[in-house]
Amino acid sequence: MSVVSVACAVGALIAGLGVVAMAFPGRPEPWPDQLMRRAGATAAWAAAAVYSLGLFGVLASEHAFGDGADSIPAPACRDGFDEATREGLSHHRSSYLPLRFDCVRDDGSVYSSNPDYGWMNGTSAALALSAALLFIGAGYATELRALKAAVTS
Repeated sequence: MSVVSVACAVGALIAGLGVVAMAFPGRPEPWPDQLMRRAGATAAWAAAAVYSLGLFGVLASEHAFGDGADSIPAPACRDGFDEATREGLSHHRSSYLPLRFDCVRDDGSVYSSNPDYGWMNGTSAALALSAALLFIGAGYATELRALKAAVTS
């Protein structure tokens, strides 16, 4: 499971080095378009890396549930929480989009098994949106340059 996270992190690092390479002489022309595309690739890989961390956390929690004698209720809902928090624990709910593994009590109240899912959801969504906007911006800049060249010739 960590192989995917490592692969995404390596992809983000390589794409980030491509962004840094734009500062050196000999960069490809038109460099603003290339810079936006490379920054978009970096953001996309980083979004995938952050999302995969959370995804494998949810998958591990789901896998631990019902796997052995001490697995119900879900260990993610019990481990690391005080008795008052776990009191009345009845079941759990999980989701892959957005990432979450919620623990549900008998009275219907809910607590998250891991508060990190909040920042992982926000960060991966912001990075994915940034990647999309950078790719769209690069395409728009290319289109504008082509229109400008057609008007001036």
